[in-house]
Amino acid sequence: MTAIQSAANDGSATNSPVPPALRTYTKVRPWTTLGFLLPFGVLFTLFFLLPIGYAIYESLFATRVSGLGLGPNATSTKFVGLSNYMQVFRDASFLHGLERVLLFGIVQVPVMLILATVLALLMDSAVVRFKRFFRLAFFLPYGIPGVVAAILWSFLYLPGLSPIVASLRSVGFGSFNFLGVHTVLWSIANIVTWEYTGYNMLIIYAGLQAIPSSIYEAARMDGASDFQISRRVKLPMIRSSLILTAVLSIIGTLQLFSEPQVLRAITTTIPSSYTPNLLAYTQAFSINNPNYAAAIAVVLAIGTFILSFGFLRLARRHSNGGLL
Repeated sequence: MTAIQSAANDGSATNSPVPPALRTYTKVRPWTTLGFLLPFGVLFTLFFLLPIGYAIYESLFATRVSGLGLGPNATSTKFVGLSNYMQVFRDASFLHGLERVLLFGIVQVPVMLILATVLALLMDSAVVRFKRFFRLAFFLPYGIPGVVAAILWSFLYLPGLSPIVASLRSVGFGSFNFLGVHTVLWSIANIVTWEYTGYNMLIIYAGLQAIPSSIYEAARMDGASDFQISRRVKLPMIRSSLILTAVLSIIGTLQLFSEPQVLRAITTTIPSSYTPNLLAYTQAFSINNPNYAAAIAVVLAIGTFILSFGFLRLARRHSNGGLL
């Protein structure tokens, strides 16, 4: 048995049963447990379950307009069953927006999580100084609201104001445009990566801090280098943190809204149906079709659940198979 295996098993080897004379039993009253769970249950019901239930209810109806749409009797709400859902899956705007956010997630999420993991490993290493300063500096973009971050970056994307665009044009990239048809999605990805890399880094860094230092010492006794410790000790032991950040990133990708909504004010390359969330917002507040918007929201919620649960199942299968 190697030193690192001995260190990992050291905690379980020293456990001994507690003598019966030293055991104490505390009777937990059901009302005490209910009292602790009640505040969470009330808030969870009011702000999560009820909105979902109401959205499902609204998605089963449709508002019909008769005549010129004037007067109190010009509109009527009728039960249409699953017609709104059938329309969602036939809506080319919704399907194109869904394809766009899936492409966004396939590229942006791995890049962001790799950056977050590298930063967390650097923060956990012994050679980095001023760790508190760098942790705060990396986390600071997350403290800025998404709308404000998009506004800040919009000034760096506008050709007439951006020093970045001016520098690119001075070296021969005169036609480059961050807000072009083929580049605006990746400009949004840059904003999201800038916002959330530090947040994910802190989650991964917290997982690294929970690893006992004795395991690192045992690995060094076995002749492992710092890179081998990071690759074969640290990364496998923070698997749960990596899975958590990946699931949160998947959910956030499908809910992409603030950044394209803000950038729409300065470019015409982002239509009102650029993402499914943006399409639902447009249907609800611009076209005044809340029933169809509710159907889009329900479909998006179900799709988010399926992708998140599927990723968790895949990660658990790889974990059981011993894969990293």
